[in-house]
Amino acid sequence: MSRVFAYCRVSTTDQITLNQSIEIKAAGFAIETQRLIEESISGSVAAKERPGFTKLIDWMESGDILVVTKLDRLGRNAMDVRATVELLSGQGIRVHCLALGGVDLTSSAGKMTMQVIAAVAEFERDLLIERTQSGINRAKAVGKQFGRPPILNKVERAKVMEKLAAGLNVTELAREFKTPRQTIMRIREVALTSK
Repeated sequence: MSRVFAYCRVSTTDQITLNQSIEIKAAGFAIETQRLIEESISGSVAAKERPGFTKLIDWMESGDILVVTKLDRLGRNAMDVRATVELLSGQGIRVHCLALGGVDLTSSAGKMTMQVIAAVAEFERDLLIERTQSGINRAKAVGKQFGRPPILNKVERAKVMEKLAAGLNVTELAREFKTPRQTIMRIREVALTSK
């Protein structure tokens, strides 16, 4: 006989999982107290790295059912959710997600749903990469400088080069300009390679 487990997760300790357990009960799943796993951990943590979820996987056996209210309870992103569902499916555990109409994610319809979600997530990720690259290119086109600003300005760098040419050593110049030795050495190196 199948046992039914529920996994409820919130991101911070000032939140509670009560609404999730009520939603699961309202959907017709009778969960025994010892089979209701509640956890307060950030959604950015992968499912298999969550202590409560790890215990849950250890307790569950083939033929058991896991109920969650939303897909994000199962992982930090679409790829993590997919890996988690595949792990559970491989162990013979069925996964029901209430936000998707209670569909069993390990069934044929559930697998199709997961593929569509993964495709949409990949599409969104690709769009984000395209928009980011477009923004970077636009910023470069108008002369935006990326990275940390130089420690010494052009005038100071020219003075460093004059003093190096006059025979002052790197350590003395670093003290004088209140900068690390590496900065003085980099200025010298850039000047030598540009000749």
